[in-house]
Amino acid sequence: MLPVDDTALAVTDTGGTGIPVLYLNGHTATQGYWRRVIAELGTGWRHITYDMRARGKSGRSADYSFETNVRDIDAVLAARGVDRAVVVGWSYGAFAAAYWASRNPDRTVGAVMVEGAQPYDWLDDAMEVRLRKLFRRLSPLLLLLRPTGLTSRMSAAQIAESNIEIGRIASVRALAPVLDDITVPARYVVASGRSFGSKDDEQERIRASLAKVCERNPNIKIHAKVPSNHGSILKKDFRAIAEAVREVAAVDRGRR
Repeated sequence: MLPVDDTALAVTDTGGTGIPVLYLNGHTATQGYWRRVIAELGTGWRHITYDMRARGKSGRSADYSFETNVRDIDAVLAARGVDRAVVVGWSYGAFAAAYWASRNPDRTVGAVMVEGAQPYDWLDDAMEVRLRKLFRRLSPLLLLLRPTGLTSRMSAAQIAESNIEIGRIASVRALAPVLDDITVPARYVVASGRSFGSKDDEQERIRASLAKVCERNPNIKIHAKVPSNHGSILKKDFRAIAEAVREVAAVDRGRR
């Protein structure tokens, strides 16, 4: 348990002399979601996972903001004595990986964004209402799931507001400059089809925004578009994610 501000984060570090890989979870996910990717990469890498605030075994906090979660990356790496790492993020964690890599090029071996960090203006007033209504409706279920560790210990309202915050961060105006500033090797692994809460083809429209990102920044490429959907990608297409990690590390070696 790593004390940070008003809470403590549950951190797992395999140790060893391999390239450190820091895994950044989905919004309400836990570090266990990465087990297949970690197994695929094997023992030649140093794997560091942790639960974000109020997720998994980590403690609750008064601050669940995106910026706080990005700062927690620094706290985890400092506590483990890691100077440079590959950052790999899924969904919410992909945004954190992109922001951290953009701000810390000297400390980033490479970045892998899995089904997230795609600049698109999907949030509007109607969507905010829809998200608040959705999580208000899910509140009883979330309370039941809390003891199982399948969801966070944030309230339904806090989860809704955090999703809305990500919608603002995902806007073209906010996210595109962050991605344009990435100078390290970065790869996307994107899913297919709809995800929980999405409608019609909106998820595919969001993914299509990456074409312009890659055109503007040669450091960023789409490593793979896989058949699994947003929620199952870590389970079904872990090999593609592991291969993207290997690729960015190889590009980094070639630059040195």
